[in-house]
Amino acid sequence: MSISLGIIGAGRIGRVHASALTARVPGAKLLAIADVFADSARAAARDFSIPDYTADPGELINSGALDAVVICSSTDTHVRFIREAAAAGKHIFCEKPIDQDLAAIDRALAAVADAGVQLQIGFNRRFDANHLRLKRAIEAGEIGVPHTLTIISRDPAPPPLDYIKVSGGLMMDMMIHDFDMCRYLLGEVSEIFAMADCLVDPAIGAAGDIDTAKVLLRFENGALGTIENSRQTVYGYDQRVEVFGSGGAASSANVYPDQVTISSAESLRRSLPLHFFLERYYESYVTEMRLFVEALAQDKAVPVTGEDGRVPVLMALAGMRSLCERRPVKLAEVAAGA
Repeated sequence: MSISLGIIGAGRIGRVHASALTARVPGAKLLAIADVFADSARAAARDFSIPDYTADPGELINSGALDAVVICSSTDTHVRFIREAAAAGKHIFCEKPIDQDLAAIDRALAAVADAGVQLQIGFNRRFDANHLRLKRAIEAGEIGVPHTLTIISRDPAPPPLDYIKVSGGLMMDMMIHDFDMCRYLLGEVSEIFAMADCLVDPAIGAAGDIDTAKVLLRFENGALGTIENSRQTVYGYDQRVEVFGSGGAASSANVYPDQVTISSAESLRRSLPLHFFLERYYESYVTEMRLFVEALAQDKAVPVTGEDGRVPVLMALAGMRSLCERRPVKLAEVAAGA
């Protein structure tokens, strides 16, 4: 059974999914792409041989030819498009975060439930081969009982200031992947304590954000976690995870374009890590989209649900409150609106 899809948003991530759906995902038929900037939609349709394009996302959502909609537009449009797609009876894939407001997220999830459609959230890093192996090691008891989790996630360079001003900040648009990885590997988090500052670019602080952060987490199962983020890494994209337990440790290192080491009398040298998320995580984008299409074709549950999209936003809000109030914050406080 084939699944007919349309993409809303022809920017960077929309093009990543268009590439996967047109060349790497069996059973997917990408029929249309929409973007309010018509030239972007036209260019994507041309580059990926997509039959139709439009500057009106509503036209795409209400197309009777589509089974599902892939939402890759700006965060502030996600909830609206989720609700419109649900009302039109379309299954939905939506990039993270769903929104920056829990009440808005809850309204969107209710609309999905009422319509009886499926919603998958784009936490692609779950499907990276390294992270999948860590997950298997934990579940198989290869490291005993997990005691600590350490995540290092550093970008090669800050995004444009115009993006930072509307992104919701480092915890909402960058660390949210790491919040999801915490849940994926070790389960639910009960408490967060955050420290952060602007150590890279004062202009980021002037825009109301941070560029360097350290977050401590307490899991409901008693384990402890640490996340470290930076907006700038001079040697490239730094992505490492370690889980330490009673019987050992499991860790994943950076991914490199080659495995060659150059040895001389002066030094040992190797290539820098893959430069950014498109190179480092491209295969995980393909995998998440393949699993989305398979779930729809086989009428089974999608692997990353709306609730999986909601909780990392709750964690980001707790982290931002902790930073503001300079104290540990329990997720239950934020969930209750306290």
